[in-house]
Amino acid sequence: MPEALPLGPAGEPGTELHVEQDGSVIRRSVLPGGIRVLSEAIPAQRSAAVGAWVAVGSRDETDGHHGSTHFLEHLLFKGTARRDAMDIAVAFDAVGGEANAATGKEHTCYYARVLDADLPMAVDVITDMVTSALLDAEDFETERGVILEELAMAGDDPVDVVHEQFATAVLGPHPLGRPIGGTPATIREVPREAVLEHYRRTYVPRELVVTAAGAVDHETLCRQVLQAVEAGGWRLDPAEAPVARRTAGSDALPTEGSALTVRRTTEQANVILGCQGLPARDERRWALSVLMTALGGGMSSRLFQEVRERRGLAYSTYAFASSYAEAGLVGLYAGCAPENTTEVVTLLGAELDKIAREPLGAEELERAVGQLCGNLVLGLEDTGSRMSRLGRAEIVHGELTTIAESLELIRAVTAEQVQELAAELAARPRSLVVVGPFEDDVAGPLLASLAPVPAP
Repeated sequence: MPEALPLGPAGEPGTELHVEQDGSVIRRSVLPGGIRVLSEAIPAQRSAAVGAWVAVGSRDETDGHHGSTHFLEHLLFKGTARRDAMDIAVAFDAVGGEANAATGKEHTCYYARVLDADLPMAVDVITDMVTSALLDAEDFETERGVILEELAMAGDDPVDVVHEQFATAVLGPHPLGRPIGGTPATIREVPREAVLEHYRRTYVPRELVVTAAGAVDHETLCRQVLQAVEAGGWRLDPAEAPVARRTAGSDALPTEGSALTVRRTTEQANVILGCQGLPARDERRWALSVLMTALGGGMSSRLFQEVRERRGLAYSTYAFASSYAEAGLVGLYAGCAPENTTEVVTLLGAELDKIAREPLGAEELERAVGQLCGNLVLGLEDTGSRMSRLGRAEIVHGELTTIAESLELIRAVTAEQVQELAAELAARPRSLVVVGPFEDDVAGPLLASLAPVPAP
């Protein structure tokens, strides 16, 4: 089996890594100040994607700062000393490119995708935003209103609500259980000084990871990054090492499940039944991917076939998993008529329990593995996916699993491994969130009625 590409603890300034894999060339450098740069040069590409990452997310916010990370995602597009918001927008619109950002629970990324000739501009603009955001007081108040509208929009979407509340139900008061975007209350209350302090504390050279994929020359990219951060006023200590990768925090995770009913005037009930999953570095994550695919990863999955095709109880039903440094989520979702909520929730739990009791058949296992392998390869056909893969490898895993190795690891998963993991998950305390037009609590009694599955 091919070896994963080790990225080391984090590396000292001057560290270099150069490897050819899967027809592309991947390189990694640690620059002065502890800035890490990773690139994947892909032959015959005419475009490139670039991202500036900081390993800081909503879980890293302290009291009084909740919502600051997502607030910063908005504010960095409002202007720097060299560019106002219109300049930033025009820079990408004028070349047919695109720029955006994403805030997570454990990292934030500002990214762009452009033609190869426009990559220097994209690196300069994105890096300028990260290093030199003004966080102007007037812009701050304007964006406070924008974020409140964004939260209101999400609050009007019952699917968004059930997913947000499910994370809180499973992870409880742990920092990972907090909403990424904050709440209307925290956004109204957070002062500019708190967001500014959060920015100055976390947006520093040793936290910065720059990744690029496509038509990119690594040495040129490194020079462009250094020039951009120095133009942004960052002082780079030649001896500064990158920040250590995240380890499990000291906050305790819940030991029991919970139930929540959220009243919304909707035509459907949106439900998620699940439990705590696996940490991001757990070696069983490959078996988890196969389990989630067999359960609810496509039209041939068990949930789709049982809940939708055979019984006609839902249009949308699927399984999902999320993983973080010390915890994860596993959820089974369905949208159904309110009067069918009890039957649908019972079916969701029953399908997981079936795999816990009896392993997947050879044909079902082969189908799930094939679907995962195809999705993996097809998902990496664009430069944005490759750029994101480099960022997650550097920040989360500390190693880059080649495509070839990833395919082998998926194909090596056995039905027994999937059953063993399903049995472990089925025995964990379950949580249930129901969003719909209910006057009374339906989630609590329904969760209590589900027969617990004994530990393996």
